[in-house]
Amino acid sequence: MIERSTLRVCADRLTFARLLVALIGAALLFTHQADARTHSRMAKTDSSIVLDAETGQVLSEHNADAKGYPASLTKMMTLYLVFDALERGDVTLDQPLRVSRRAAHQAPSKLGLHEGQVVLLRDLILGLITRSANDAAVVVAEALAGSEQAFAERMTAKARELGMASTTYRNASGLPNPGQITTARDLAELARALYRDFPKEYAYFATEEFTYNGATYVNHNHLMRSFEGMDGIKTGYIRASGFNLAASAVRSARRLVGVVMGGQSAHTRDLEMAQLLNDGFGGTGAAPVVVAAQSDDEGDNTLANRAGRTIAAFSPVGRAEAAPSRHLRAAQLRRGVAERWSIQVGAFGEEDAAAKAGRAALAKLHGRTGKAVQVLAPDQTDKEPLYRARILSFSEREADKACRALHRKHLQCAVVAPNAVQQAAAN
Repeated sequence: MIERSTLRVCADRLTFARLLVALIGAALLFTHQADARTHSRMAKTDSSIVLDAETGQVLSEHNADAKGYPASLTKMMTLYLVFDALERGDVTLDQPLRVSRRAAHQAPSKLGLHEGQVVLLRDLILGLITRSANDAAVVVAEALAGSEQAFAERMTAKARELGMASTTYRNASGLPNPGQITTARDLAELARALYRDFPKEYAYFATEEFTYNGATYVNHNHLMRSFEGMDGIKTGYIRASGFNLAASAVRSARRLVGVVMGGQSAHTRDLEMAQLLNDGFGGTGAAPVVVAAQSDDEGDNTLANRAGRTIAAFSPVGRAEAAPSRHLRAAQLRRGVAERWSIQVGAFGEEDAAAKAGRAALAKLHGRTGKAVQVLAPDQTDKEPLYRARILSFSEREADKACRALHRKHLQCAVVAPNAVQQAAAN
């Protein structure tokens, strides 16, 4: 017979073992929840990846194999097949293509093509890149394969050739279709392939503006003019996908490719892409401008709120510079001080890059007589030296109007108050 003391010892050991298991489980759960909370604070998109364009080395990734809808990133493959046809001599840039009834009735965004209209392939390519035109996508699909369905089958076959095992295409535009899926990893490989296989045609992705039939279309990739080294590739959005972006940038002869999918807004998507790419470059030397402004129809559009949205996230320029207090403005009026506002168009790691950005922005402004570009030396509070490009000599209303004009052209800027200008000049 087993003694009671022996039974008591066994029971105590069992209780201790159960307690230990419970404690370990609780600790693991707490760690998992803490990691999840930490990641949720860092990532604002569903999935992302950054890789070296030459070697394919993955520099960072988050849910890169999660399947999602490509939206207009679909047009990257549409253009890959168009570029391939150009290189093989099947079509020419000046070749006229006829618009079908089906193409003309595609949902926006579009060029507004009409049934029976004839359009040059060159214009269709530029419309795909700058306007993300769905009607243009169907025109080229039908011209190259006879029908959009046949073209989509070619797209999927090419995806397999490129190693995009998780991608299936159902149309040439990226308009909603439950069977049209991809991953961030696959899209990054496609972006690499576009640059590798068509280095000449890849330059189209750097097109800033395109004028067709009296209308001017501006590239939807806002980071093209606000991230140093950015030269493509494509944005995309449908409600089911969220805000997507494939981007490529080169610094010091090194090219990186990044993809983010499922952003909550164009603003957060752009900010995350800029952060990921800058980290991939090592986060040194050439800091991003990263203003990634929302469009004028999003949210409160007062000067203070718009300026707060457009201030560079990685720049030490603060909200106080963009939205001065009422007390400051009242004091200026009492003293009769002339308002000398400015607009900031970027913060760069190199002085020449800042000067170039300032001149480019000034050239886009009407009524620029008397305005001047100033590049401010790095501030002592900078974690990394940043040269700020500003355009000087505005009244408050002029500065606000100038920033609105630049935003419409997807040139990013922030309104800077007189006190900030005077303090910077005194440093």
